[in-house]
Amino acid sequence: MRPARFQDYVLDLVKNTPGTTRVQTLTEAGDNTHPYGLAIVTSSGEARWQIIGQLAEGEKHDQADVGVKDTPPPTGEAPKPGDHAEAWLAAVIAHAECPEIASITRWSTREGEDGNYGLTVIFHNTAKAFVRKIS
Repeated sequence: MRPARFQDYVLDLVKNTPGTTRVQTLTEAGDNTHPYGLAIVTSSGEARWQIIGQLAEGEKHDQADVGVKDTPPPTGEAPKPGDHAEAWLAAVIAHAECPEIASITRWSTREGEDGNYGLTVIFHNTAKAFVRKIS
């Protein structure tokens, strides 16, 4: 799933998640620095996320964005108001049980991580989305 489609997918998930006050693309929020990303407001405050993609192995930009479906990753705990923004977003994406997503890794939980918040979403077709917290 490439950044544009992933952005639209996550925007739809977030806007339908209880506790979401507002969600819009970064462009709609006035950020023209990052082509893809979301500004999400929940009861815990606002978090802005840049979305960067890595193509699937052997894929070219001029080819269609074709997803491969298989078993979604484990859902874990449901998103809860008051969760840290990274944990909340990871839970929202995981609980959608998208069959294109193979795994979701939270950056803050990686060994040796020092204050970076974000997600690496790996798709069954080997493409990746990097969702980096920018504010």
